[in-house]
Amino acid sequence: MRQMGSPVGTVRALYRYPVKSTAGEALAAVEVTRRGLRDDRLWAVYTNDGGIASGKRTRRFRPVPGLMQWSSSTAEDGVPLLTGPDGRSYRVDEPAASTALSSALGRELRVQPETTVQHHDETPLHLLTTSSLAALDDLTGAQVDERRFRANIIIDTGPERVFTEDAWIGAELALGPEVLLQLGPGMPRCVMVDQPQAGVDAGAKALKVLGAHHRAELGLQAHVLRTGMLRAGDTVTLHLGSGAA
Repeated sequence: MRQMGSPVGTVRALYRYPVKSTAGEALAAVEVTRRGLRDDRLWAVYTNDGGIASGKRTRRFRPVPGLMQWSSSTAEDGVPLLTGPDGRSYRVDEPAASTALSSALGRELRVQPETTVQHHDETPLHLLTTSSLAALDDLTGAQVDERRFRANIIIDTGPERVFTEDAWIGAELALGPEVLLQLGPGMPRCVMVDQPQAGVDAGAKALKVLGAHHRAELGLQAHVLRTGMLRAGDTVTLHLGSGAA
């Protein structure tokens, strides 16, 4: 039986990234599916060796400088649009999107939907609290833009300036009347957090600070236990169980 929950805040912001490793879109409401936010990172940019374009290099990912200065949004018919630094937009289901990216970034690239290899780095969802962001601000001595961390859900946890979600690991989190998440471990950070993105300059030095003070982690990974609609302003309730830290 799930224990009585404790309100811990409200949903302050929702972000979706229609094309992986591009700047995303802020939403007032969105459907949460088992895969995460509806259509989040459903499309990605691929390199000619089959790697997924990103800001880092791993087995799956290939660094493509400049990609994060492009942004993606969702058209009225549900098809993502890619928008370059020059303001021109391209539908991802048309060849012009791949052509424009390849020309702008100086290498052969193609935009395609997810197939057998998932586009998410780790888990379907990633969340952050305003308390953790404030704690990072204190450590860096400057206000760090939340968009650097490419989270899906920002939770307003009030005036505390501590890494509050550290105590939530392993717990369940109810968001609004429908959505229930299983919280996983902290979200490991990489060089992408300090790189320039559309609307966000470089030079935050967030990774160095997080490495020195917080295991190079910020926010939590999460799996979806119960699907439904999620809205900005929804109440967030923490259900601590035997797995919580």
